[in-house]
Amino acid sequence: MRALVQRVSEASVTVEGAVVGEIGPGLLILICAMQGDTEAQADKLAAKIAKLRIFRDDAGRMNRSVLDTGGAALVVSQFTLAADTQRGNRPGFSTAADPAEGERLYEYFAGRMDAQGIATATGRFGADMKVALLNDGPVTIWMDSEG
Repeated sequence: MRALVQRVSEASVTVEGAVVGEIGPGLLILICAMQGDTEAQADKLAAKIAKLRIFRDDAGRMNRSVLDTGGAALVVSQFTLAADTQRGNRPGFSTAADPAEGERLYEYFAGRMDAQGIATATGRFGADMKVALLNDGPVTIWMDSEG
């Protein structure tokens, strides 16, 4: 699985004019299931993100996790993280999981974040979503379950 993790002061997802998910301080996690991904990979990535020390401590250093701060997570499906830009000008997405498996793993991943005690909101899989965020830092980190 691939994730783009952003430390945010707030974030929300709107679908057809209605807010479907929103958080205050925490993490906006754009997530993509790749072909061949498993629940074990989702478990590993969710655990790593939950413990990722990218929040400031009292000394101003990035030394606290979202678990430490009591922050929330907004998990948004983002199949375009699978983009292959090696040939031509139009990205290919053939390495992304098929939609049914992608949705299953997306929901599983969001559930794993919630199960760790992180208040978790989501977008809507496959919808045309408008994502708003106030990036804190900015801090943006690319993660892969293989790394």
